[in-house]
Amino acid sequence: MQPQAAHQVDSDVAIDFSNVTKRYGHFTAVNDITLAVRSGEVHSLVGANGAGKSTLLGILSGRTSATEGAIRVFGAELPSGSPRASKAAGIAIVYQELTVLPALTAVANVFLGNEKVNAGLLNESAMRTRYLARCKDFGIDIPPEALGRELSVASAQMLEIMRAVELDARILILDEPTASLSYKEREFLLELVQRLKSRGVTIMLVSHNLDEVLSSSDRVTVLRNGRVIEQRESSRWDKRSLVRAMTGNDAIVVAHQRVPKPSTPNFFSARNVTLPGVIEGISLEVKTGEVLGLAGLVGAGRTTLLRSLAGAEPAATGAITIDGSDRPLARSPRSALDQGIALLPEERKTEGLVLGMTIGDNVTLPALEKVSTAGLVHRKRQFDIAQKLLSQFTLSRAMGDYPVGELSGGNQQKVVLSKLLLADPQVLLIDEPTRGIDVAAKVEVLQAIRRFAEEKQRAVIVTSTEIEEVIEVADRILVMANGRIVGELDNSNAHVALQDVLDLAFGVNRKED
Repeated sequence: MQPQAAHQVDSDVAIDFSNVTKRYGHFTAVNDITLAVRSGEVHSLVGANGAGKSTLLGILSGRTSATEGAIRVFGAELPSGSPRASKAAGIAIVYQELTVLPALTAVANVFLGNEKVNAGLLNESAMRTRYLARCKDFGIDIPPEALGRELSVASAQMLEIMRAVELDARILILDEPTASLSYKEREFLLELVQRLKSRGVTIMLVSHNLDEVLSSSDRVTVLRNGRVIEQRESSRWDKRSLVRAMTGNDAIVVAHQRVPKPSTPNFFSARNVTLPGVIEGISLEVKTGEVLGLAGLVGAGRTTLLRSLAGAEPAATGAITIDGSDRPLARSPRSALDQGIALLPEERKTEGLVLGMTIGDNVTLPALEKVSTAGLVHRKRQFDIAQKLLSQFTLSRAMGDYPVGELSGGNQQKVVLSKLLLADPQVLLIDEPTRGIDVAAKVEVLQAIRRFAEEKQRAVIVTSTEIEEVIEVADRILVMANGRIVGELDNSNAHVALQDVLDLAFGVNRKED
């Protein structure tokens, strides 16, 4: 980065971005951004997918270097492209894709890279004592010996924040911290953010949950197309003005007719689906052209049910019927795909995409026979097919020969969905379709789900921790709790209320069998 000698930095500024630009070839991801984050404030960064948020955070954390411009942290210029320098400057970042190591204990994860030693040996007693003190301070109860693989997303996130605090971070960056949390877990995390702020920690929050942004932030900055559009005190924003600044318009609804009727035949059914200890005896039906929603709290078994139907849980038992044909429950994703069942997984980066491959490669992976002859892939045919499928979406970056890992999260989600649409399944299972993507991208994704069900006359099952979005897209909703279906809500004629779903999920006024 080139220093900007004439730029003056106020003494109360923690982070000062001065004319920061980042280019990838001819593509400009961040364009001449000048932005000041005050010391001790919660400063939210919002924008549509591809607006430049992740790139800006990557420059601040040292994960990537800027093409032009400078960043100063508490008045000192930050060396470019050096994670070590960012760490030394007191910057810690908790990414949406968590970095808790599955084979390490909770204690080891918190002190990863900052281990306490005595005479060259790990001082495990000191780390355990310190860890338990941090747990008490945070008001959480995560056993010190618990392995990373055993933890919920919320617990793993707490460990990452504890790791940052243990490093004496003066600046904490939270990237979509509540994307996979339950309502109670979100509330707890946002309370923790305010406690850290009261201790003088400067917090940058990146979130697509505009309610959380408005309630938790001191100031909010909107990015669009790599530029700062506007910055205001949070009290001077509302959801509509934020959406308008982010997208250039007010449209945030999914328009569709809820047409399935009781007389419509069942297209897909599952009977007595069980995975011991997780879900038990679940049966459901999906009508032709219907979107069935699964709602419930974190841990209710929604993801496990979809994975069982998609062959990703070999120990699961049960039976299914597709378009009148009885079939056994698949024991692998490949056999499920052969049956006509495809799953859009919760973890798009690790289970839905090959990040080092191009958009075209990823979209055509499940249907290589459509783009190859005698084992050779026709690149132009591959490109044309992928481009046609993605034409229903807005991509912030034109298709090209670059890794899909360079796209924003929302654009990656569009690639995963396009891949499944090319596979043309009879039953489409979708887990967290809008996780970590902006309001405009959410509309495009949810509209594509509706179109697939209605135009193809197929069965779709969708679940999300964002219950409002399940209500928005689904014709009928099954509510799950403790691995069972505890209620059904008809959404074909009028919107189900969020409280209706929560009452069933929490067992309020529910009659026991």
